[in-house]
Amino acid sequence: MAKLNRLNALSVQRATRPGLLMDGGGLGLQISREGSKSWIFRFSLNKKTRTMGLGPINTISLASARELAFECRKQVKSGIDPIEARQRSRANSVAENLKIITFDQCAEAYISAHRVSWRNIKHGDQWTNTLKTYASPVIGRLPVQVVDTSLVMRILEPIWSTKNETASRVRSRIELVLAWATVRGYRSGQNPAIWRNHLDKLLPARARVQKVRHFAALPFEEIGEFMAKLRKEDGTGARALEFMILTASRTSETLKARMQEFNFDESIWTIPSERMKTGVEHRVPLSPRALAIALEMRAQVEGEFLFSGARKKRPLSNMALLKVIRRIGYKVTGHGFRSTFRDWAAERTNFSHEVCEQALAHTIRNKVESAYRRGDLLLKRQVLMTEWAKYCETSQQNVAQIISLTQSM
Repeated sequence: MAKLNRLNALSVQRATRPGLLMDGGGLGLQISREGSKSWIFRFSLNKKTRTMGLGPINTISLASARELAFECRKQVKSGIDPIEARQRSRANSVAENLKIITFDQCAEAYISAHRVSWRNIKHGDQWTNTLKTYASPVIGRLPVQVVDTSLVMRILEPIWSTKNETASRVRSRIELVLAWATVRGYRSGQNPAIWRNHLDKLLPARARVQKVRHFAALPFEEIGEFMAKLRKEDGTGARALEFMILTASRTSETLKARMQEFNFDESIWTIPSERMKTGVEHRVPLSPRALAIALEMRAQVEGEFLFSGARKKRPLSNMALLKVIRRIGYKVTGHGFRSTFRDWAAERTNFSHEVCEQALAHTIRNKVESAYRRGDLLLKRQVLMTEWAKYCETSQQNVAQIISLTQSM
């Protein structure tokens, strides 16, 4: 066996003649004509002799070079080419480094990939804002691979009891971002933001901490007096509010109603799917009064919106409706009138649950029922909305008289 450890620190330091000084076992000190010194390892494998650079002496000491040479000899003995092994190791290291991506980068990529499927720009902005506000300060700059349950809890615990709805959305969005990162190969293992059988063991259920907030709604018995006051108000805001109440539609559906959505001959307003919360086209039968409002606005409108704002090419704002409500002396919300309608339909009519829910464009939660439902109950809803419009013209005093008369019969 060839003699090992022929060199020492002093001889390495003093050597200046260009050439190769062997330490033994394939390890050698190579000196260039310019005087630079570096370590090499020579070996033979499969009848081929190869030379492998180990690094310059200013970074690799003699002792370190001997350790590297020792590892290389073990590889050669096992039939492994140390040069090829090092190349594979470097390639794997580069690949792993490419996989290092922060949570913020993953969130940005997820939002970018899914934005086109969301109904509006506002939804994407909400994603960005909630994650930036609550998640980014804790995990935003960390590699997504290291995000674990303790970090997720650091985000959620401070807001779980005080801002539960927001906290729940943050948790859900973190879960989706981490799931995306797992599928893309940026992380592995269990998703630390998953709720069932994981975070539900650490945090109380939403129902135990969430304060349910309902939109302030007008009792249906008072709708007649409200509408009487409303009809005395002039302006686009008053007519838009009255139209919204008569159609039991959502605020955004009414304010962004466009001329081309109306069939005035058939008294039908068709709201396209992209403007509906459910993502499904919705036909609204117009009562005579609702149709009259639409025709009145059509005669005045200059832009595409039925209820134009101060700028003709933009719809009326939500605040315009709220100002009308406040001006006539009420503290309710525009959306609350849908509850007023639903309460009236349940208490004062015999229309089926399905007809009333369809009038509000609610999603059918029962999958079996949804699968067999083909029509939209338009004819029945036409009668319902006409009855609602008539009720809205009845004062509370008249309603009391009618009820009293009915009970005495």
